[in-house]
Amino acid sequence: MNSLKIKILSLTTAILVIAVGLTAWHNLRTQKAMLTQIAIQNSRILGETIRNSIITSMANGENDQVTNILESIKKEPTIAAVRVFDKSGRILISADPEETGDLVSASDLLAYRAGKMSYANSEGDQNYHNSILPIHNAPVCYACHDQTRDVLGILNVHLSLSTLSTLQSEGRKTTFASSLVMLALLIFAISTFILRYVDRPIQTLVAAMDLVERGDFDLAPTRISSSKEMTLLSNRFNTMVDRLKGLIEATISHERELAISQEKLTHHDEISNMNVTLAERLKEIEYLNISLEERIEEIEEANYKIADLAGDLENKNTHLEQAVTRLSAINKIGLAINGTMDLNKLFKLLIHQTAATLKARVGFILLLEEDSSIMSVGAATGVSDRIDMGDRIPLKPGGVSFWVMENRQPLLVGNIKDSKEFSRVSRLGFTRESVICAPLIIKDEPIGTITIANKQDESSFCPEDLELLITISAQASVAIKNARLYEEQQATYLCTVQALVSAIEASDAYTRGHSERVTRYSISLAKRLNLPPAAQKRLEQAAILHDIGKIGIDLTLLHKKGPLSQEDIAALQQHPKIGARILEPIRMFDEVRQIVLHHHERFDGKGYPSQVNGPDIPIEARILAVADTFDAMTSDRPYRRALSHDTAIREIELYSGSQFDPAIAQAFIAHHQQIVGSSYDPA
Repeated sequence: MNSLKIKILSLTTAILVIAVGLTAWHNLRTQKAMLTQIAIQNSRILGETIRNSIITSMANGENDQVTNILESIKKEPTIAAVRVFDKSGRILISADPEETGDLVSASDLLAYRAGKMSYANSEGDQNYHNSILPIHNAPVCYACHDQTRDVLGILNVHLSLSTLSTLQSEGRKTTFASSLVMLALLIFAISTFILRYVDRPIQTLVAAMDLVERGDFDLAPTRISSSKEMTLLSNRFNTMVDRLKGLIEATISHERELAISQEKLTHHDEISNMNVTLAERLKEIEYLNISLEERIEEIEEANYKIADLAGDLENKNTHLEQAVTRLSAINKIGLAINGTMDLNKLFKLLIHQTAATLKARVGFILLLEEDSSIMSVGAATGVSDRIDMGDRIPLKPGGVSFWVMENRQPLLVGNIKDSKEFSRVSRLGFTRESVICAPLIIKDEPIGTITIANKQDESSFCPEDLELLITISAQASVAIKNARLYEEQQATYLCTVQALVSAIEASDAYTRGHSERVTRYSISLAKRLNLPPAAQKRLEQAAILHDIGKIGIDLTLLHKKGPLSQEDIAALQQHPKIGARILEPIRMFDEVRQIVLHHHERFDGKGYPSQVNGPDIPIEARILAVADTFDAMTSDRPYRRALSHDTAIREIELYSGSQFDPAIAQAFIAHHQQIVGSSYDPA
């Protein structure tokens, strides 16, 4: 166990086992956290959906449909139980009719009374996630329920976690298998290196020394070429063997001559001469001993070099650990940036993750504009607060991004002081110290750059940092390409639906261009109200599609010139529901569908189809209601001529607070008063 080879292999194996084990442990914890979060989100969304369905059925007077809803939901394999109980814990309605009238478990009742709306528990070998959602009394329910009751019932959903547990088990097996394979490959590679380049040369030298000890000088010379150091050590050893062989042969020859001289000596003078000769031989032997000591010193020096080689091996092990850490960081960044299709979120996530991984103070993404001489800021961290997303920066010599775009290759500037080609102060308002920059390329064309500057410990970036940034930029380019394709797909789909709406309006001269005008009014009002960009986008899509439900209305009713009967009005009021059903299969329009469904609701709760009121109506639907009403009043209809803009504005002001949200109505009126001329065109 005192072998250097065994010590090095044992230390390397221990380090690799710890590193790979920690990586696998961290991955398993991340997987478990992600699956738990998925269970919580699914349970919350499922509970909200069931509660909304129950509330909708009760609001429509279809109380007998509640049991059908619960029974249909219970058919899902992941739903263990779904029921509604009162504050005392007695089950009012259940997907399992035999439970009706029984008491819920103590854990569910205690969780509700403690205000704990979501929790996990185990029963036997099964794990569940429970959701508890109160069904509050509302004005629409006062016809059937006492107004003094604040809660009509408590929805209780038990979601089985067996599927998630199976996924977690499979992920754990995969992680263990990949970790073991990686560990085996690393140990094999390092063991092969040590045995070939360290242990084999040393064994060769030891065998040669054994030959020297036995006097086999002709067989002792070695030929080692595994490394420069080992070759030098082999040559020095061969030289030592040659000198030692010559000295010993000379000594033997001298001793033979001395023996002959002693036999020939017959008197004192000859003996004296022999003694003198013997003394000289002794001096030569002393000289030989000195030479041997020098050779021993050379061997000791060779041992020192072997120790240096062991130190180099430790450094390589350190570099290997750093490589494992960087690969783990690349994997995390890849998972994060591939999990979003929103370009703004993608840029922010990418630049913050990259700067944190490379331990840098500054990072930013610049995107090339169409004229190829201007770049805009996609995302930034560590720069001046005056720099915002979308700020435009000229592409000029002296900038790092200019050089990268011009040469289409990454750049490493270890110390900006040593490079006179680049200005020290960036156009983003910070002082460069050390910089790495890589191009973002799609279809062999650069679309921008990602730049990381100024290490937190004030050291310089190294080639390994640049290689990591190049890998990240390649991943980011693919993610940007996918996000852009997704946005193009959304735009294409919206244009297709908009063409369908235009085709529908083209059949009616009275409504031709209605959706386009309502879209302009709505977006103009949304900008005045400072709605976020995401909400403006939803509002634009909903405005285009808000009357798509009229596909299901009889054309003769839409074109009827006489007064409308109650049956006619009831039929027309179905078009928001029809439109919502048309959009229901399209997942990307889930939020837009709610705006379309509620755009005829009134602020006082007397609208249709659901009679919701006030803040319960989405703000986009409240904006759309004002824009739709204004265009309807100022457009010709089969049963009347168009009203003037002033008359329409007075109507909106009159019904502010009853039909319309007062804040939105006043904003629309104020915006209308700023328009110059008799024609109201907010575009």
